[in-house]
Amino acid sequence: MQANPPNYSFIHLRKRAYQCLCLTDPAQKVAEVHQLEHIIKNQTYVLDTQECIQEEEHLIPGRPKKPDLVNPLLVKRRAMHTNEGRAIAIHALAHIEFNAINLALDAVWRFANMPKEYYLDWLKVASEEAKHFLLLNNHLSDLDFNYGDFPAHDSLWEMVEKTKTDVIARMALVPRTMEARGLDAVPMIRNRFEQIKDKKMVDILDTILHDEIGHVEVGNRWFHYLCEVHQLDSIETFQKLSIQYRAPTLRGPFNLTARKLAGFTDTELDLLIQQAN
Repeated sequence: MQANPPNYSFIHLRKRAYQCLCLTDPAQKVAEVHQLEHIIKNQTYVLDTQECIQEEEHLIPGRPKKPDLVNPLLVKRRAMHTNEGRAIAIHALAHIEFNAINLALDAVWRFANMPKEYYLDWLKVASEEAKHFLLLNNHLSDLDFNYGDFPAHDSLWEMVEKTKTDVIARMALVPRTMEARGLDAVPMIRNRFEQIKDKKMVDILDTILHDEIGHVEVGNRWFHYLCEVHQLDSIETFQKLSIQYRAPTLRGPFNLTARKLAGFTDTELDLLIQQAN
């Protein structure tokens, strides 16, 4: 007699991504995102690319009451040789990674009618951002601090909010602009931690830079895909969107090696350098 097949409960992937996005507890969000990775690996999901999911007011983005969100100019800075100064720097990075989990989840549930690979790409990004947050938050705990102990700013999520009605603008201005700044910043931050001999943090930053190259590449790839589908010139479109959405003008020095690995063309990098001067 043939055994009954396993009784899998298939998950609606984009709905589950939305539910994860709404979670406010960081530990729970990280655990649920990693569960999503397990679901994808075991193919126990349904992916409805056409469904338009209704947003529930005031639930997005899901985040804890702390940290307090302030103007970027008011975010604390302290000398790195002090325990608090090092914790403040790690906390700032943890906040960026927590927001990055949310932005990846938002890209999954919000935009319908994209290819299946688009959703799987951004769920992989969410999983890696969750890993980064966990690494940073654990190291913060080593210093007897926790996520939420210091103020933070909301610049990254503000651009996510601005681009919520336009997937081309989202791909152009969040991964390719806001997140790509991390490719430039991480080597300098790494040097500061290397100077104070925080090897654990140096190793964490090496992991983050490696993964973030892939995340920016995902944004680059889908931006160029959308430009091709809509018969748009990618450079002209990027320039127009940057002006329309008031994207920040990026300043050097630029990590050109990482940016090339992330899919930026020589023409795009030349323009970036020209605009920064």
